[in-house]
Amino acid sequence: MTDIALNQSRWHFSNWPVWLWSFLGALIVWVASFSLAGQGASGMLVAALSFAVFTVLVGLGQMFVITLGPGNVDLSIPATIGLASAVAMKVMDGQNSLILFGLLAALVCGLAIGGFNYMLIRLLRIPPIVATLSASFIIQSVGISYGRGLQIKPPAALTDFTFSRIIGVPVLTIAAVILSVIAWLVLNKTIYGRTVSAVGQNPRAAHFAGLSVERTRLLTYLMSGVLAALCGALLAAFSGGSSLSMGKEYLLTSIAVVVLGGTSVAGGRANVPGLWGGALFLFMVSTLLNTAGFGSGLRDVLTGLIIVIAIALAGSRSASR
Repeated sequence: MTDIALNQSRWHFSNWPVWLWSFLGALIVWVASFSLAGQGASGMLVAALSFAVFTVLVGLGQMFVITLGPGNVDLSIPATIGLASAVAMKVMDGQNSLILFGLLAALVCGLAIGGFNYMLIRLLRIPPIVATLSASFIIQSVGISYGRGLQIKPPAALTDFTFSRIIGVPVLTIAAVILSVIAWLVLNKTIYGRTVSAVGQNPRAAHFAGLSVERTRLLTYLMSGVLAALCGALLAAFSGGSSLSMGKEYLLTSIAVVVLGGTSVAGGRANVPGLWGGALFLFMVSTLLNTAGFGSGLRDVLTGLIIVIAIALAGSRSASR
């Protein structure tokens, strides 16, 4: 009877939605933070919702890229964030009337970078990891030339927007949730989204089935560039100005939230809700370590370990199925 009950318990937990685990992890860390921060931990949730927005933005793009299959990952995201933030701030020039033009300039910058990444992959036959890493060095060089000495404050209206709240919930969080819903609909209800999953499962079979494999890859890398650029523009407004190094932390984080959220690193299976759980979990862990007095080095090591463990667990889960 004990063995039967144990087997039933294992079966029960194995059938939990994947995205629930990331939220459960965030909840456990948040509860644990009360022992260190006391009542201050209650404000951590609002802060987590505010900062998770930027992680989710880049995570959505990275998720679509990783879903394309093994080897597909966008390592140019940090450089794109830095350059797009500089472009946006320079075009806006601190004026409220130029906010729309600055945002459009940042998005065009993201489109150009996404297209450049795909060109390296498609025309030069360079593996995506190598191509996007190489592109990041070029983007950084352009950013240094373009944004050197750039000290322009964001328009007041845009800054106010990034900090505004509705019933205590950050407006940026609400907007990011809406964007996540749209991404879920695109992934599950459109031909493009289903093609992304099909390519990730078997690109040759998708090609022989008549699906537009290369057009799908192009659109995916364009999307990743645009979302990273949007993150850069909003992050610059949120933090009080642009910086070429402001996207540095999102290289590892964008991959971590995708893996923690339940997206398969082998491709073919994405999970949008899990991105939020992964983003909240990583922020909670980082904040908890900061409260405990640990430095950024340990946070990076821990994040790397979390990714390795998540990939191992995902692999064992697939094998058991």
